[in-house]
Amino acid sequence: MNRILEICCADIESVIAANRGGTDRIELCTALQLDGLTPSAGMIEQALAIGGMPVRVLIRPRPGDFVYSQAEVDVMLRDIRMCNRLGVEGVVIGVLTPDGAVDTDTCRRLIDAAGKMSVTFHRAFDVCTDPLEALVQIIDLGCDTLLTSGQQPRALDGISLLRTLVERSEGRIDIMAGAGVNPSNAAEILQATGCPCIHGSARSGTHTDPDIVSQLHHIVHP
Repeated sequence: MNRILEICCADIESVIAANRGGTDRIELCTALQLDGLTPSAGMIEQALAIGGMPVRVLIRPRPGDFVYSQAEVDVMLRDIRMCNRLGVEGVVIGVLTPDGAVDTDTCRRLIDAAGKMSVTFHRAFDVCTDPLEALVQIIDLGCDTLLTSGQQPRALDGISLLRTLVERSEGRIDIMAGAGVNPSNAAEILQATGCPCIHGSARSGTHTDPDIVSQLHHIVHP
């Protein structure tokens, strides 16, 4: 199994720290206090200039729910095309219908705009009304990664669903456990779920801590 450690970074200092700590990949965003929003073009360029690891960019134009207007979808499409021009490795998306299902039509438009970039479906999944149906839809859309806490506040509490998702996905998509992942519980989450990937911010205070990243790296890659 090819395991991946992804660190969520909301500022350039955190990108530098994650790189130094040995992350396999970063998810770049801003405004973590709002659960993450799309970063600026300048921030993306600076993160890419640091080098050393693939960068996936969160495409989320505003805080709140994951049901978007046409104007908001147009913003997301522009942001995805910008990421493509800048040479980003992947984007992180998630759009739902008002009844809590995956909005497959809108997601397909976003994925088409992504072209050859990798696509992660983010924790919008964790508020889907039928997670197993949503899993099938996300796989059919062609996403290569699903970030989820198992529909619980913390991945540690969502182990049962995470394990089911790994089993049902049958290797067709990487199930990435995220939310509350840290060096004290990462090994348990990986072992109990079979997830090939974990996701965390590895923060100490307001920034990512390279020592915490390094600890997670050694758990993911013993």
